Amino acid sequence: MTTSDGNTPQVTDEHIERLKENMEKVEALSKRLVDVMAGKTPHTPALDGPNQELFAKAATAYFAEAWQNPAKILEHQIEYWGKSVLNFAEAQQAMAKGEIETDESAPKDRRFANPMWDTNPYFNFIRQQYQTNAKAISQAVASVEDIDDKDRRRLTYFSQQIIDMMAPTNFLATNPDALEKAVETEGQSLIKGLENLVADLEANDGELVVRLADETAFEVGGNIATTPGDVVYRNRMMELIQYKPATETVHETPIVLFPPWINKYYILDLKAQNSLIKWVTEQGYTLFVVSWVNADTSHADIGMEDYIQDGFLTAIEEAKKICKVKQVNAVGYCIAGTTLSLTLSLLKQRGDKSVKSATFFTTLTDFGEQGEFTPFLQDDFVNGIEDQVNKDGVLKAWIIGRTMSFLRSNDLIYSPAIRSYMLGETPPAFDLLYWNGDGANLPGRMAMQYLRGLCQGNDFVTDGFELMGHTLHIRDVDVPLMAITCETDHIAAWKDCYRGVQQMGSRSKTFVVSESGHIAGIVNPPSKKKYGHYTNPDLKGDADTWLNEADFHEGSWWPMWEAWLKKRSGKQVPARDTGDSDHPRLAPAPGDYVTVKASR
Repeated sequence: MTTSDGNTPQVTDEHIERLKENMEKVEALSKRLVDVMAGKTPHTPALDGPNQELFAKAATAYFAEAWQNPAKILEHQIEYWGKSVLNFAEAQQAMAKGEIETDESAPKDRRFANPMWDTNPYFNFIRQQYQTNAKAISQAVASVEDIDDKDRRRLTYFSQQIIDMMAPTNFLATNPDALEKAVETEGQSLIKGLENLVADLEANDGELVVRLADETAFEVGGNIATTPGDVVYRNRMMELIQYKPATETVHETPIVLFPPWINKYYILDLKAQNSLIKWVTEQGYTLFVVSWVNADTSHADIGMEDYIQDGFLTAIEEAKKICKVKQVNAVGYCIAGTTLSLTLSLLKQRGDKSVKSATFFTTLTDFGEQGEFTPFLQDDFVNGIEDQVNKDGVLKAWIIGRTMSFLRSNDLIYSPAIRSYMLGETPPAFDLLYWNGDGANLPGRMAMQYLRGLCQGNDFVTDGFELMGHTLHIRDVDVPLMAITCETDHIAAWKDCYRGVQQMGSRSKTFVVSESGHIAGIVNPPSKKKYGHYTNPDLKGDADTWLNEADFHEGSWWPMWEAWLKKRSGKQVPARDTGDSDHPRLAPAPGDYVTVKASR
């Protein structure tokens, strides 16, 4: 490929011929693509979109509004028509003049960062018309009346998904970055992109799950999850890892940390610089962490009661035995925090004081507001999930991962897909994204108990959640507690977490809002000096009042939590080595369960 002025690429006949040769390679890849799609295992269609009743309701309401108030609808239509004609006229004018007048005041969209969106009449017209269409769809949805709030939120969400999906950047013919790269590389970028696409489909049984990270760059136990420790107990539900001490003495009361079983525990031990696990041992604590089993069909009948009995209660009991103490400090993250709350209610009703204090990371207990999960927690989707788990025995990791990704589709689906499939780039070597893709299957029975009884029924804060012969209720959670939430968390919104903490029966409650989101707000080491946090001891008012009156603190909440924990962790004792005569070291950390990949 030559250039005429040292900068501008000049496409030659020879270049075109090499481009054609590369395009012929597409045939072989296309055959692989057809083969993998032909062998795809079908899944319940309800997992792919809402019941058509939602759109029927919206259409009926829209046309009813048109009959009742035609002027309003016509105003929207005329505005759309006028803008579309203006876009076309401006494009014609630009082609005639050979230049475009750009609007510097227009809001910036990073999807349209390529200068050609502003300087090329073709791409400029496409961008403007897409933005006009997007506004028209949003306006139409906003104008729909006579539908309830949940349906409105779902309609807004799914219409935005359509808008995002139809962005011109998602299609080769209207993506200047991809077209420029294809010409520059003589079509090799498209060959590599198609190879990436086929590889992702083959790796996921025909389901399109965009790989976010270079999986060859990481090894669990090699360059991530490397804090020294040993598996000291194992059963069908979990491995219990005890971490080696990093100080000569430790606090008498150990910590037992329960991570979510939707993902692997090593989010808290990615690398030494941001490992909460390593940091806790360096503060002088005996730390136990549960590594959950990655469910397969043999776990289909495992329920919440099994996680409590063979997970929470067993881990607490074994930690007590190893440390020869009567109490532990417990920590629960996300769904494990929710289940820790259930466990504390059970212990309260049994008169068991094994837990001295509880810390909750981004934990929902009151599901009265479903937030961004509203589109997925209605009966059409949940019924679809139930149908699928009845077939598979488990709620497969790709279903969970896809749902989470669609909450941030531009960042977690479309942008990575463009880079991988159109530009032919290798996914980045990013440990957080590697962990994000290393999902876990959920036992079918547990998944439905959680979705039906907690998420949909909100039983824990209303009539009580029936489990293990008890009616578990949030008011029974009465140990001293600290709740860490995250300001921009889209999975466990901090205001919803706050509402749950308000209803807990504890006399001693500390509530914290960290800056950032579900992961970065928790994995926030003091050394980074990155995200601050808010505190306010008065939990009587609503969430907005709490935040308005809260004090802001620079830096991580970890030291503040450790100071709180220290008061509840007893005297200093000689550092404990891992295990004992009744708890032999079964395997070095990170153990065996964490390396099991989710079945497809």
